[in-house]
Amino acid sequence: MEQERASWARRYLQPLASADTIGRVFSLIRTEDLRAFGLVLYSRLKRNKALARLPGQRVLILDGHESSSSFRRRCPGCLERRLSDGRIQYYHRLVLAILPGKLFPLLLDLEPQRPGEDEVGCAMRLLQRLLKLYPRAFDLVLGDGLYLQAPFVSFLREHHKDVILVLKDERRDLLQDALGIFSGEEPEVRTEGPLKRRIWDVDDLTSWPALGLPVRVVRSLETRTVRRQLDGRLELKEAEWIWMTTLSRMPAIEVVRLGHGRWEIENRAFLELVEYWKADHVYRHHPRAIEAFWLMVMLTLNLFRAFINLNLKPVLRTRHTQLFFASKIAAQFHLDGPPP
Repeated sequence: MEQERASWARRYLQPLASADTIGRVFSLIRTEDLRAFGLVLYSRLKRNKALARLPGQRVLILDGHESSSSFRRRCPGCLERRLSDGRIQYYHRLVLAILPGKLFPLLLDLEPQRPGEDEVGCAMRLLQRLLKLYPRAFDLVLGDGLYLQAPFVSFLREHHKDVILVLKDERRDLLQDALGIFSGEEPEVRTEGPLKRRIWDVDDLTSWPALGLPVRVVRSLETRTVRRQLDGRLELKEAEWIWMTTLSRMPAIEVVRLGHGRWEIENRAFLELVEYWKADHVYRHHPRAIEAFWLMVMLTLNLFRAFINLNLKPVLRTRHTQLFFASKIAAQFHLDGPPP
């Protein structure tokens, strides 16, 4: 009996590949090939009408993510910073692009940030490749306040793409002028259950001379009534959001909803990639290995989501969580064992 158990364990519980093997393989994989697979998947999903876009717009969301850091290990692709205690820390950072959709977000591409450049410069290199490979995949870019720079916005406008970017720098003349106008206007009030929004909207602002074109600013003052879990008392929470956009005809409430939609890259991309798919794990500290591993995990997650949402019957899909289906697939891989 013990011999049978040991034989079963050796056969079914052994890992498919060692960490060293995974690191060595990913350092040899061509990232161009992985991006080509991603393009094929995008084309197939689009042809099958599986990329249901959000109402009115084809949206691309950009954001940066620090994937790993170390005080000892260093490679040619490492960025470095000096901490307050004088130590130098080496780290890797990337910019990710996703296409949000009704069924699931598609993780489109990423670009590692290079030494000596900032996140915006990295994002512009990523956009140059996306505009070449996916020229019609999006017509609106969402980003946080870091991307509110004239070269970034001008680059997108030259390619006939619009933006919605967070506006939160109090030193900007654009924000000060918009707040001055808002103080003399009555807001539009929207109530959605416990959420109440007061929305101000002003367009044709020319307070950004470096950009050289008029822009629009939308402000949303949001209050929500929540019940505290500790003592059951009702509590009123308030938040203020301000966006700059080059869109001129979209209703203000849609700008607000799209602006909040930027968080999908945090909740359904970075969070899931890191928490459940271990994308931040460094099998080999090499820039190509790290980039290739991220691209492979993105491709895997896209295929997994497409399988769950397009191949499974709704009754079965709603009966179990995605973690359940992922565990079943992983168990089948281990059951079959490594290839001969």
